[in-house]
Amino acid sequence: MLKDKIFFQTELGVLYNGDCLELLPQIDSESVDLVFADPPFNLGKNYGSRVNDSLQDEEYLKWCFSWIDELVRILKPGGSFFLYNLPKWNIHLAHYMSKQLTFRHWIAVDIKFSLPIPGRLYPSHYSLLYFVKGKRPKTFNPPRLPIETCSFCGKELKDYGGYKNKMNPNGVNLTDVWRDLSPVRHRKYKNRASNELPLKMLDRILDIATVEGDVVLDPFGGSGTTYIAAELKKRHWIGLEIDKESCEVIQQRFQQIKKEEEHLLAIRREINTLFTPEALELRKKFGHDNSKYRINGEKQSTETTGTLFELIENNSQNEK
Repeated sequence: MLKDKIFFQTELGVLYNGDCLELLPQIDSESVDLVFADPPFNLGKNYGSRVNDSLQDEEYLKWCFSWIDELVRILKPGGSFFLYNLPKWNIHLAHYMSKQLTFRHWIAVDIKFSLPIPGRLYPSHYSLLYFVKGKRPKTFNPPRLPIETCSFCGKELKDYGGYKNKMNPNGVNLTDVWRDLSPVRHRKYKNRASNELPLKMLDRILDIATVEGDVVLDPFGGSGTTYIAAELKKRHWIGLEIDKESCEVIQQRFQQIKKEEEHLLAIRREINTLFTPEALELRKKFGHDNSKYRINGEKQSTETTGTLFELIENNSQNEK
């Protein structure tokens, strides 16, 4: 029984400790609005005694196809499916998924976790597949990003020429290349020895494809970033994690949810705005001209205040 596998739960979500291939068949069809999957990459890493991360290629792909089938069944019509993996695997998984879902984007996530490989180009991006069940997503609300600026002086890294006065004051369009996500290395935010996904990534994905009250499912809990983001953004969530120690890590994160909320609040202050507060301060310090930009009355400052939900609501209103 699924309820016998509950590790812990909140008012919005529940974490199950078990193998996703055993638990997913017990979840109702067409019951979730968003699926995010970040499976082991088959790189021979240690994810506990119940995970074999050194499968033969065909065996690994067959395993992936099994949980993809279940996730497609569980996804609602119009629901979104994001799959994060190495390009080596996602090129095969995308082909398989396209038989059941509609392709939206191959998002290149520029995060350099690895070292250069002799005789190969330096691998510097991961693949984030974005598919939808049906012809179009029921929710599509990508956030806007600030202009990229020099971290030392605040100067624009790209010359916008005569288009400055035509730029949206809420920022530039989100593209399918994400360069602003950093590996989680600082001990203030890192919760385990293995790699962790940045909270900014899951905040963005949930913005794109869900609204408050939607149901989010992640079958590979890891450090629990998906569940933290869903909880803070008032989405219901279903979590599956095979390793008990990882479940304990996730539970510990929820016991420090206030710290996670402060982190997310800092992230939210830097979206749907043309310049970050820090960039505006630098531009003022170094004398860069802002007069040709529309900057929402230049109300932005490093003293931006408000609760997380007030900030999310304000960002949503700005987009409208």
